[in-house]
Amino acid sequence: MKVDNYTISIDAMGGDHGLDSTLPAAISALNKDQQLQVVLVGNADHIHQRLKSHFSGKYDVARLSVIHASQIVEMDESPALALRNKKDSSMRVAINLVKDGTVDACISAGNTGALMATSKFVLKTLPEIDRPAIVYAIPSLDRKTKKMNPVYMLDLGANVNCSSEQLFQFGIMGSILAENLKGKERPSVALLNIGEEEMKGLDSIKQAAKMFNNYDPVNYIGYVEGNDIFSAKADVIVCDGFAGNIALKTSEGTAKLIADMIKDSFNNSLFSKFAMLLSAPVLKKIKNKLNINQYNGASLLGLRGIVIKSHGGASSEAFETAIFEGIKEIRHNIPQKIQSQIENVMQSEG
Repeated sequence: MKVDNYTISIDAMGGDHGLDSTLPAAISALNKDQQLQVVLVGNADHIHQRLKSHFSGKYDVARLSVIHASQIVEMDESPALALRNKKDSSMRVAINLVKDGTVDACISAGNTGALMATSKFVLKTLPEIDRPAIVYAIPSLDRKTKKMNPVYMLDLGANVNCSSEQLFQFGIMGSILAENLKGKERPSVALLNIGEEEMKGLDSIKQAAKMFNNYDPVNYIGYVEGNDIFSAKADVIVCDGFAGNIALKTSEGTAKLIADMIKDSFNNSLFSKFAMLLSAPVLKKIKNKLNINQYNGASLLGLRGIVIKSHGGASSEAFETAIFEGIKEIRHNIPQKIQSQIENVMQSEG
């Protein structure tokens, strides 16, 4: 499907940094992609004031518009209360624009629980999809090619308990996403488990494995363990939200620990500081490969519309990455392709 122009709505007030992150990212994305149109949703007076004082003459005003929203969903707010009491929040209005067809996708760095609850309530899930899932591209290294090869992992926290049917649906959705966004025919799909042997794991995982083994359109390769997540052994890793969120947060904590240990080691003595200067090019290369800014943007997969969740503390550079994640899903028509594949599954079972 060829997409000539596309429009995204941005929850301009969401996240830890609000306008400090969302506005520079939106302006930069507009300047890099001439097919893009942006709708900023939030306090209109604050947005216009910031645009005038910081970005006057630096963007195509014809491709940027502002819609006022009087409320903000706080980062620690209850999702249920946000859904019930914040109907004019920047998050809710931005999602509403996807529902009514005004925009093609919504990007938000706001409260994850509220974003998922609101998106599911407003947009609904695709036919035959039980629950939406949070999917994120995790940096991993292909040990054969020695190249970075991101792995799509889902679910990362939306659904704590998942049935085998839901895990199966996640695998189909993840496979479609990886095939289109990585440009890889028949991407490999694996189930996260406590071992690679068939007899190990929860019953839901074992039953999901049987479903994958009986469904040829998905290139299912079996179980992988936690230490395989970063080895690019699979293009897509499927798990429930409990295991997925723990794996993600553990990896983030481990990365921070290693970075802090390296920094402390190089500050121990004059010799270590000299060694740091010698190794600076290598360290810089590693830092660039693992730069979180280039991996920001988790998709709420399975909805009747495209919603991208940016990390709450994302910088403007990272938020811009999330914007382009949304653009890629628009270009590849991801929700429609998922719906078509799920319909094929139901027909084959019927």
